[in-house]
Amino acid sequence: MKTTVEIPGSLLEEARKVASREGRTVRALVEEGLRRILTERKRAPAFKLRKASFRGNGLQPDMADASWERIRDTTYEGRGA
Repeated sequence: MKTTVEIPGSLLEEARKVASREGRTVRALVEEGLRRILTERKRAPAFKLRKASFRGNGLQPDMADASWERIRDTTYEGRGA
């Protein structure tokens, strides 16, 4: 199947040099690259954020309407700069 792909000139030039050095075609390099990426993506598990919440009843009453900056400053209070 034929298709058109736009490749930046500098990348294409580098690919041509590598293909020439290895006695291959740019098409073969592109196919190899796509196969590698597709294989890698099939193996990589989907990212899943672990549950990192704490037990409790949410924010303390004096922080319920606080800005993010105030919550952050209170969290880091007494822990350095």
